[in-house]
Amino acid sequence: MAKKKITKKVYLQWYEDMLFWRKFEDKASALYIQQKIRGFLHLYNGQEAVLAGSVFAMEENDRMITAYRNHVQPIALGVDPKKIMAELMGKVTGTSKGNGGSMHMFSKEHNFFGGHGIVGGQIPLGAGLAFADKYNETGAVTLCYMGDGAVRQGAFHETMNLAMLWNLPVVFIVENNGYAMGTSVERTANHTDIYKLGLGYEMPCEAVDGMDPTEFYPVIQEAVDRARDGKGPTLLEARTYRYKGHSMSDAQHYRTKDEVAEFQKKDPIGIVQKIIKDKKYASDEDLKEIEQRVKDKVNDCVKFGDESEFPPADQLFTTVYAQEDYPYIKTQ
Repeated sequence: MAKKKITKKVYLQWYEDMLFWRKFEDKASALYIQQKIRGFLHLYNGQEAVLAGSVFAMEENDRMITAYRNHVQPIALGVDPKKIMAELMGKVTGTSKGNGGSMHMFSKEHNFFGGHGIVGGQIPLGAGLAFADKYNETGAVTLCYMGDGAVRQGAFHETMNLAMLWNLPVVFIVENNGYAMGTSVERTANHTDIYKLGLGYEMPCEAVDGMDPTEFYPVIQEAVDRARDGKGPTLLEARTYRYKGHSMSDAQHYRTKDEVAEFQKKDPIGIVQKIIKDKKYASDEDLKEIEQRVKDKVNDCVKFGDESEFPPADQLFTTVYAQEDYPYIKTQ
């Protein structure tokens, strides 16, 4: 498939989407401080270009699976953001009826298969999704994301081997934001070029700018096309950065304010906004309208979450198993 043209419409869509994802998570951060969101909360701020470029490369039946930094990915695939906010707040109207919370977003309807709290746990599952699509000849491709720390797991290497052996339609994307929790890439291995791990399996592999969707999109489109054409998997290293800590409890002592400020000069939202202005795709007034639309949408999500109920206690007995699959299990 030829690469799609990045038109005015695409740039404006990227800008509005990435701005919404950022503001949605900024609000989630505030709600966490107010204790309206409990448990863990891992924010995606700074990494939005990877998602924007990826979604543009996907077809309707393609699948996505990722780790626990997973709030905005289902939104990008079409899940109602109100339900995501409700899930973060533990409400019954959430995507998992309030049972999953921050790390366990899921939508079979929109081909989003998590949201996984175990580091690297999603990697073999991503290959499994691709295996099913190859077996069933659906023509779909799976995009499987992980952090730079997850590539130190044995499951990563086992999956790379089998994905190549079975020629699976999967693209593995390492979102290398520089730190596995608080440990830099330089302290976890004798190399910093993570993409080169693909060479050991003779897997096509490449490093790509993960801060600019115009740079990331053509590379992932090529990888998706390769998988769809029956030519097997690809390993991409998206070199990106997160502006917030690993989670809300992260004091970020391992990096300096100057380092964060340097990467903020490469903010993906700012990059796209500059292109829009340079090409005169929108006026300042148009951009303000987008910003207001985003603000209103975020507020609607919060209102929905606030007004939703917490799940009843007996839900603990009714949402563990799919009842039609386990009819012998008695519920309360």
